[in-house]
Order: sequence, then C-alpha cells, then structure tokens
Amino acid sequence: MSDSTAQDKYTQQTVIGVRAWQTPALVSVQVTRPSAFDYLPGQFARIGLPEAVDQKEPTLWRAYSMVSHPSENILEFLSVTVNDGLFSPRLASLKPGDALWIEKAPFGFLTLARFSPAKTLWLVATGTGLSAYLPMLKDPKIWQQFEKVVLVHGVRQAQELTYKADIEAIACNNQGLIYLPIFSQARWSDDHYPASRITTAYENGQLELAAGQALIPEDSRIMLCGNPAMVSAMRAMLQEKGFAAGRRGNLGTLAVENYW
Repeated sequence: MSDSTAQDKYTQQTVIGVRAWQTPALVSVQVTRPSAFDYLPGQFARIGLPEAVDQKEPTLWRAYSMVSHPSENILEFLSVTVNDGLFSPRLASLKPGDALWIEKAPFGFLTLARFSPAKTLWLVATGTGLSAYLPMLKDPKIWQQFEKVVLVHGVRQAQELTYKADIEAIACNNQGLIYLPIFSQARWSDDHYPASRITTAYENGQLELAAGQALIPEDSRIMLCGNPAMVSAMRAMLQEKGFAAGRRGNLGTLAVENYW
C-alpha cells in the first residue's frame, strides 16, 4: 500500500494509558482520538499493529468496539489476550507513547437507532462484548428511549467483571439501570442463583426473575453481543418468543453482533 493510500485509510495514534484488570488476560488501552473520527455508541473501529518489530506500517487488523463515549477526547478499547493469538498479545504489551493505527471510518449497526422507544432495553453480553454497551449507558439518549435498561454481563467468575465500578456509578445516577452480572462458574445475584450461562438463566426464567422485568417483544427491546454460541442460542430462543430483527428500514425488537 502506498503512503498516500495508507493515509487515506487510517491514521497513526498514540497510546496514552493502559488499564489492567483483576484477570491478567483482560486489558483496556486508551489512545488519542483522530480529530475527524466520529461514531455512534455501539459501533466499532478497526485497529492495526505491525506484525514484525521492524515494520513501520500496520499489517494486522482487528475490530474492537469503543468503550469510550463519542463526547470523550480519547478512544478506549477492551481486549482479552489470547496467548497464541497474533494480535491481542501485541495489543496487551503496548505502553504509553507506543503507536496504534486506527481506520478512519467506524463500523457496525449495533446502535440505539435500531429500535423504537419501549419500556425496557435489555443489553446482553458475554466477556468483552460488554464494550459495545458502555458508551450507550453514558449517552442521555438511552434514557429518552427507555424507562428501564437491564445490563446482563456473563462471565465465568466475579474477578472477570470489567468496568463494574463505572457501571455501578452510572446506576447510582440513573435508577432505571439494572446491572446483572451472571457467573457460569459461581453463584450469582447475591448467591440466590446457581452458576449458569446466560442461555440457561433465560431458559429457566431466572434471568427475568433476577432483573425483575419481563422480557417480551410487546414492551422490550434486546441486544446480544459476545460469544457466537451465546448469540446464536439466545437469538433462536428469542425468535420463538416473537422477537425479530429489523428489515428493510423497519425497526425491530432484536439486534445482534458476534464479539469475542
């Protein structure tokens, strides 16, 4: 790729902070934001790194949702490190001052624009799929569209929860937010429920019981983001209950995105 073509497609940015989490495999990276990079909460960016130390241009590219809200001056990405992966170990090893490349155009349609106003919005994620929802929770528009927001975050154990304090702070200022972490290897919701996956908790009714909200297409909208197996299984069960994705310009009640 020529220099002029590269400059048309992406920009080089600078790492300004790295946030470690309780689980070593999880890391958040903050970088400078390109001046013309505009996006909607829920969209993602393609970020790039060189494959070899002596390379000056990025050759490896991956998609990451922005954790930061569009009103913020930085971009923040949450990543889980795959030990034998080509990209995530490099991303996790970055330090302030290092370079990270970002494509100029954002991507994705997992945004609040997918839905008409309703009583309850369900945001269901596993692992780092949580990233797509965090800027939505910081956006005033979400409270104009929905009376209640149920954030379901599925992880194995409590130490894998990310942004917990941030979410709880948002909940303190917006009593319509219901934060519901679910653990697949430990009891959850103050030990009231046994270890279970999100799909199991939905199927046996514990998900709605713990949230104190009914999940029905008449007054609910739901987003799924995370492990493809969770997304596929939940989508099938929800479609049986009457939830449907929007088509041909018509707003739906269900929106999904696979995200590891």
